[in-house]
Amino acid sequence: MTAPAGSVLFGVDIGGTGIKGAPVDVTRGEVTEPRFKVLTPHPAAPEAVVAAVREVVDHFGYRGPVGLTFPGVVVGGRTRTAANVDQGWIDLDAEGLFRESLDLPATVLNDADAAGLAEIAHGAGRDQQGVVLVLTFGTGIGSALFVDGKLVPNTELGHLELRGKDAERRASAAARERHELSWADWAVRVDEYLDLVERLFSPQLVIIGGGVSRKHEKFLPLLSKRAATVVPAELRNDAGIVGAAMAAAGPGR
Repeated sequence: MTAPAGSVLFGVDIGGTGIKGAPVDVTRGEVTEPRFKVLTPHPAAPEAVVAAVREVVDHFGYRGPVGLTFPGVVVGGRTRTAANVDQGWIDLDAEGLFRESLDLPATVLNDADAAGLAEIAHGAGRDQQGVVLVLTFGTGIGSALFVDGKLVPNTELGHLELRGKDAERRASAAARERHELSWADWAVRVDEYLDLVERLFSPQLVIIGGGVSRKHEKFLPLLSKRAATVVPAELRNDAGIVGAAMAAAGPGR
């Protein structure tokens, strides 16, 4: 499909375990076709990931601007860190690589920032003022921090130290599976992490996203009461795709 005139663009969400994408109506904040997903290659070297992304885009026959998320710090289209993917991404012109390989206009941003942009514009953070923190629980823990609706990019709060290690090593969704934790036992770890970020940033609202948000009823009721309101992401695991497409549309979308 050639990108139609107007509001439908393409978003790709690159994660530590899967790469998924779909066309998105960026005005409404909705995917317009069922998303298509492939496994993230291991090792997740740039060339292998680009090939997987091309498979996702080609599945739809799409030709137009593409937004892509990346699980690490992204500054000016360059990927600065690579905690859950191959080290070959460090200080790489990822935007240029995708633009050349796909032969399409490409915009790259941090994965949690993309999810946050979608939730602020179209989901649980809509019309919220003050400090809002979007946390995505998956292979790691991603974070998107907003102050009065404005994004503070690349916070990467999953790498805060908790009990002597990166917090995401203890409290990510992958950690729950790796350690075979019950939902109740995992909720204790999530609580401890939320205590830490609440002390540091005093958010009024915390939005819990990532794939685990589909099962929010299994753990959100187990969390301790706190000053911040804690809610599930409304866009669930589509938030990254939607936010990526919004980034491809440019500022204000």
